[in-house]
Amino acid sequence: MNAGHTESRPGAAAPAAKPSLFRMIRAPFLSSIVAPIVAGTLVAVSVTGEFRLAGFLLALALGVGLHVATNVYNDIYDTIQGSDRINKLRNEFSGGSGILVEHPEFMDRMRWTARGGLILAAIATIGLMFVIRRSLWPQCLALFAVSAFLSKYYTAHPFKLAYRGLGEFFVWFAFGPMAVWIASVSQNLGWHALIAAAMPATGISTLSILLIGQIIDLPADKATGKHGIAVRIGVPATVRVYGAVQLVLVLNLALLAWRMGPHGWPVLLGAVPVAVLLPGIWKLLNGGRAGTAALKAAAKANVRLHLLFSLLFIIGLLISLSLK
Repeated sequence: MNAGHTESRPGAAAPAAKPSLFRMIRAPFLSSIVAPIVAGTLVAVSVTGEFRLAGFLLALALGVGLHVATNVYNDIYDTIQGSDRINKLRNEFSGGSGILVEHPEFMDRMRWTARGGLILAAIATIGLMFVIRRSLWPQCLALFAVSAFLSKYYTAHPFKLAYRGLGEFFVWFAFGPMAVWIASVSQNLGWHALIAAAMPATGISTLSILLIGQIIDLPADKATGKHGIAVRIGVPATVRVYGAVQLVLVLNLALLAWRMGPHGWPVLLGAVPVAVLLPGIWKLLNGGRAGTAALKAAAKANVRLHLLFSLLFIIGLLISLSLK
């Protein structure tokens, strides 16, 4: 046998394909951070009347870097702490990427990918300080510091926020108020009443993905002490919470439209996917049990709802801005 050559044996299983960077960072879910950055920018522009391209691009880099770090750190520590190792119900909408379960030798690469996300976010934060007024620097630095902390300690020891029943709040907070606020700072605005009205919506939509994922992952979460809401209150009650979350999303859009004045009505476009898709998702959730095809179908439909909401919310803000 020649050196470096491996013979194939009849019937031997082919080696698993090495995971790509795209899969490592769970790239399709980065839309959850892009949407609030874009939406927050548009709301800020509606207040100031001025679009700052450099600020927007830096805020986008900051948000994407932090989200990459969050996704990868979640995989690392859910694997170390056992949740991903015993989760037999993993799918493309819940349970993480599973890379380290299949390829434990990728641990160092995953750690450096997470650190790379944090480095990108830190560089973008420094860049923002050159394009915003000095009075906004404390907000900018505080938002980066809190976001960087959450990216790791959402799952990592010793804080393990998701394991202590705090995951739902911090998912909403990170992908709603903090992301929109970062976008506002990037446009040299910072805190503003209209920004505050826009803060909840994108975080609420991302939270809905977490809730259905927790229902699917319930057996693994329960076995490893990951005390999400589904573990604490059970599946039927979590389904009701999911429905309430979608109702609050629509109410938030109505509040924002009202606060924006006569030109705010297009924002309500974001409620269309909820009205169209929620009845079907509700039926699937009430008919499904952990691990069943119905729950996975509900998760897929809810991701579609999230993406359509994000798109139509942004389109609505653009129309509103054009009417002002």
